[in-house]
Amino acid sequence: MSGFLSGQSHLVGWTMLVILRASVLAQDSNAAMLRTTSSGTFVNGSPAPASLALFTNDFIQTQKNAIARIEAPGSAAQIDGETALQFAGDELALDHGSLSVYTTRGMRVRVGCLTVTPVNLSAETLYEVADRDGTLVVHATRSDVYIDAPLNKQKEPQKPSKSGRDLVREGERRSREDGCAVATTKGQTPGLGPILNAPWVKYAGAAAIGGVTWWVLCQDDDPVSPSTPARLSRPIP
Repeated sequence: MSGFLSGQSHLVGWTMLVILRASVLAQDSNAAMLRTTSSGTFVNGSPAPASLALFTNDFIQTQKNAIARIEAPGSAAQIDGETALQFAGDELALDHGSLSVYTTRGMRVRVGCLTVTPVNLSAETLYEVADRDGTLVVHATRSDVYIDAPLNKQKEPQKPSKSGRDLVREGERRSREDGCAVATTKGQTPGLGPILNAPWVKYAGAAAIGGVTWWVLCQDDDPVSPSTPARLSRPIP
């Protein structure tokens, strides 16, 4: 009985979440709907129902053989199995995997620091994007798309065009290494290492250690031990 009630509570919780997100969908220009036809799709770490409103920064993951679809005004994206991406309104940040995008409003896909953008933002454009071990693969099925990268972060600036932009024409397939992506240690928060290595952090730490050492030396000479319980029970100021 308790399991049944727990299941009912879970269902009611998801139902309320779907209703709440749907009520806000019309008020958020960057919102979209996620459609799934099978299990194995997760949004922000939780199993996704058949329909769910998406908002900026929602993170979507699909397991093997799972397929999901993002529907937004003027755009749609089919997410293949074993894919992870972040929804950002008119941009999809692909972490790994593959997807297909149909858009008449210039929806783009970012992989690392590379960005795939329709050449004509208002024309019907259909293209496929895949991230394969740090290599971006783009197939322009309908209309042309650009692959853009910051000039100052290209790994080999002499190979791409001087503008940092590659053109993938309709019917073409092109790959490009995401050499400008910053590698981080697995499980480490990005940016945490550099911050801890900053000189001002080291100086502040040294000053703190010196202050604590000075404070200890200035205390009375009574040892901190069970023979002097008064010091152990001294209230914290």
